[in-house]
Amino acid sequence: MRMKDTVVLVTGSAQGIGRAIAIRLAQEGARIVVEDRQHNAMAGQTLDAVRAAGSDGCVVAGDVGVAADDRAVIAHAVEAMGRLDVLVNNAGVERRASFLDVTEADYDLVMKVNLKGAFFLTQAFVQHLRDTKRGGRIVNVSSVHEELPFPHFTSYCASKGGLKMMMRNLAIELAPLGIAVNNVAPGAVGTAINHELLTNKAERDALIANIPLGRLADPVEVANAVLFLASPDASYVTGTTLFVDGGLLWHYAEQ
Repeated sequence: MRMKDTVVLVTGSAQGIGRAIAIRLAQEGARIVVEDRQHNAMAGQTLDAVRAAGSDGCVVAGDVGVAADDRAVIAHAVEAMGRLDVLVNNAGVERRASFLDVTEADYDLVMKVNLKGAFFLTQAFVQHLRDTKRGGRIVNVSSVHEELPFPHFTSYCASKGGLKMMMRNLAIELAPLGIAVNNVAPGAVGTAINHELLTNKAERDALIANIPLGRLADPVEVANAVLFLASPDASYVTGTTLFVDGGLLWHYAEQ
């Protein structure tokens, strides 16, 4: 079991990719802190699945877009579990709009959750590692759109591009502390965030035509990449993005 007795905080893990990550790491022995904006039934369901996988954990609530909440999330997780070893910055949102129609409220939401939250959660997590004189791992769930333009989702692309550069900077700055920092960048994944796409056959077929492997990803395939980067198998990997996109970046054309 590659993650035995490791304590992992997974943000946004009440559903989707975050839940898949929590369960997959639990299967490898990790103890999981399930984080979501609120204590809710879905977060409880993820914790139940973690326990069904043979591990344990807790639920911690907080709005990742608020720096004070980020510090509280780390503190509460440490209080509940005794320590943290790995942070998975998974929480993310997107808002579709033509650039000329983007509202300040939607822009702020996307940037706060996707970039500001990852920044200040990472800061609080690193302070914990420094204070306890231990190394650790940070894995950010980014997107192919840290590289790939996506018309009508400019704020989302900006947040993921920023996450890429944040990861690269921190990989260098935190290496002397024994902390590795990497991104996992999914392509098209069959989760609730893509509900409109999944229910529009024409759009779904056009997207799949751009994917050399000819299908969407299953969330567990993204979780497997996170597992690798969080595990001892990736002990010499830092400052890089692992794309999980079925080859989408090879030749994508917006329809």
